[in-house]
Amino acid sequence: MRYIAVNDGVDTLNKSAMDITPFRNILNEMYSADVSVKIKSAYRARFQQGKFMGTYAPYGYIKDPADHNHLLIDDKVAHVVREIFDLALAGNGIAKIRKHINKQHILRPAAYAAEQGAAGYERYFEGNEENRYIWSENSVRGILRSPIYAGNLAGYKRIAANMKSKKRPSKLPEEWEVIPDTHEGIVTQEEFDTVQQLMTSRRREQNAGGFENIFAGVIKCADCGYALRAMSANRRKRPDIIDCVQYTCNNYGRYGNVMCTAHAIEARDLFNAVLADINRFADMAVNDERAVRAIEKRLTETDQSKAKAMEKEQKKLNKRLAELDRLFSSLYEDKVMERITERNFEMMSGKYQKEQLEIEARLKEVTETLNESYEKSQGIRDFLSLIRNYQGLKELDATVVNALIDRILVSEREKMADGTIRQEIKIYYKFIGFVGELHITPTKRWTALPAKHCTVCGIEYVPGSGISKYCPACAKKIQREKSNECKRRSREQKRMACIELSAKNDRLIWPSEKGGSSARATRTRWSMFTVM
Repeated sequence: MRYIAVNDGVDTLNKSAMDITPFRNILNEMYSADVSVKIKSAYRARFQQGKFMGTYAPYGYIKDPADHNHLLIDDKVAHVVREIFDLALAGNGIAKIRKHINKQHILRPAAYAAEQGAAGYERYFEGNEENRYIWSENSVRGILRSPIYAGNLAGYKRIAANMKSKKRPSKLPEEWEVIPDTHEGIVTQEEFDTVQQLMTSRRREQNAGGFENIFAGVIKCADCGYALRAMSANRRKRPDIIDCVQYTCNNYGRYGNVMCTAHAIEARDLFNAVLADINRFADMAVNDERAVRAIEKRLTETDQSKAKAMEKEQKKLNKRLAELDRLFSSLYEDKVMERITERNFEMMSGKYQKEQLEIEARLKEVTETLNESYEKSQGIRDFLSLIRNYQGLKELDATVVNALIDRILVSEREKMADGTIRQEIKIYYKFIGFVGELHITPTKRWTALPAKHCTVCGIEYVPGSGISKYCPACAKKIQREKSNECKRRSREQKRMACIELSAKNDRLIWPSEKGGSSARATRTRWSMFTVM
């Protein structure tokens, strides 16, 4: 094959002309790389300004007719996105959300985009019109993971290694670049963050018995940090499924007491304790202003005293930075006017520069600490305004738990000096964190059943199982009688077996004495068998 490039003067038959070709290729490649860098820089600059640069708007949004780099909420399908997030906040998994949306016969995102005029999507539905209404789990997951729906612009999710590579490996969601508050969100930032936490946690919403685990992803072991799993308590059937379930440490369940202890807590006890604590704070937020101020003071007292010291230090550091700027200016003037030597200028400027870097680093640390303190004060007010909505709460569900609680730590049971058993629970609420521990007295399993009357003596007693018929005293007496009867039947069976064996031996015809030693040996063996 002969290759000729007229403009570049390349001819593969002309060896002298081919000598320069490799260098020309290198220059062309350098030009392409330079153009690539410039284009990428221009795109990044526009992205950092909060401009949306996608070809089509994501599901739930449309491009602003006045500014195609700005997103507006699409009222036609925004309610679908809202419903998906509400279902996730209620503790539903991706598969369950997908089934719920499919039952409503809603156009999937690709089909809706095609209906709005987007090109390239129709090929997915050719030959099967019903595919337009079948959502995939990836579609649901993509909506729940996208910061777009909280009003943030997300980008650089897949980046090519260089201009030659066609591979674009995906990044994890926490590695995406996000520009906050670029458009109106369909959900709030708090709701979006809660959904991310729920999706990250390993969840098992319902066990085989139908128990709904509303604390999935929230309840943890106080010692090893592993999740507590809901499991059957190995008891007989109870009226309510919650009384048949207890929580135990997953680390203990896998590896035994080598790694951790059980940290067992009855599901009923945990539900009652959390519900009572939420109602306590809700009543306090509505009715007891003095108690609210006491909690605010207790939570922020240390932070406020620390914040005052930090503010003084911040002023001091800013003042010193201003002094260093003046010293640099005067030092440079002295150098220009030749009042100091070059060596002294470099020595002093190096000293001042080092101090300047140290002060800037410390100033950044102080500023971040102060911001955290201010956020905590604001968080207390946000928590109180949120929990007021739950006054008089009668039942707990996953939506309430996920809205109010970050995590629950359960400690191991401990026996007190008076012989009672106590267990500690720590609840970390949204916005404020840990307020105070709860100490509960674990409920015994048999107390979940109502009292019965003994079928023998007629007295009232609390049964230990659903099939119990006798009070403890009668149960022991009947058990002893049954045991004696069992032993009597066993002795009688053994006596009858011995009688039958003796009768069989009497019917045997022994060999003649003339049989000699063989006959005697046989008779001896039968005699031994009869004795045994």
